[in-house]
Amino acid sequence: MSWQTYVDDHLMCDVDGNTLTSAAIVGLDGSVWAQAPTFPQLRTEEVSAILKDFDEPGTLAPVGLYLGGTKYMVIQGEPGVVIRGKKGTGGVTVKKTGQSMLFGIYDAPMTPGQCNTVVERLGDYLVEQGY
Repeated sequence: MSWQTYVDDHLMCDVDGNTLTSAAIVGLDGSVWAQAPTFPQLRTEEVSAILKDFDEPGTLAPVGLYLGGTKYMVIQGEPGVVIRGKKGTGGVTVKKTGQSMLFGIYDAPMTPGQCNTVVERLGDYLVEQGY
């Protein structure tokens, strides 16, 4: 299965009539493996800051999580594994695997819990597969 299929079929999927507004799978080196057309262009420093927070949980909380220049307030995640952000009625979930990061961006009416479930379930599967 291609990485694009994972994004299209497993991240941008229907959850009780709602879908993510955007999603991507990005390598730990910052290379984009696959993305939805609406996914923001990540900046090198944004990827570096996210990776630093996975290594040193809490570093993003004071400054915020940035994706393509958009700032999200960091809310509780799972240190070293999941970073969650909130902005208005939407937000983002970032799940780290052994080789990549999965991004899910949502807006209402999708709920934070629905986004977390979609992103983290695929992330857990990829970890089990060695990715």
